[in-house]
Amino acid sequence: MNKPLMTMTAAAVLAAFALAGCNKTDTSANDMVTQTEQKAKEIGAEASKGVDQVKEATREMAQDVKQAGKTTATEVNDKVADAVITSSVKAELVKDPSLSALKINVDTDAGRVVLQGSAPSRTARDQAVKLAMAVKGVVSVDNQLKVEPGKG
Repeated sequence: MNKPLMTMTAAAVLAAFALAGCNKTDTSANDMVTQTEQKAKEIGAEASKGVDQVKEATREMAQDVKQAGKTTATEVNDKVADAVITSSVKAELVKDPSLSALKINVDTDAGRVVLQGSAPSRTARDQAVKLAMAVKGVVSVDNQLKVEPGKG
């Protein structure tokens, strides 16, 4: 029997004796002790259930935290991969003399590259797509470049 339960039982026994000595109850002291012990057992059983529920909730929260950590790590890796793709596409655009990397905005999300801005010709516009598609990790290119002669 644990200490709080023993303390409650002892207090109940003392109360039962006090009440029995004062003739303020019809229930005998033994009945009071038995009832008190039964109530203490019930309280102990309920407390035990509560402890089990807390343990289970703690296990579930630990699993949630673990999963959140994995999800966060995956999201960070995806963002890093997208940033590498964006930088690589920009580097390829800089190398091409027919394109101005300063006039082309490159955005990447989950390997999908979006090119926005201007190109000096259709040929240069198509070349930007070819360069982007050649970068490792690119799954698609959304070419939103506008052909503006003299501005590329």
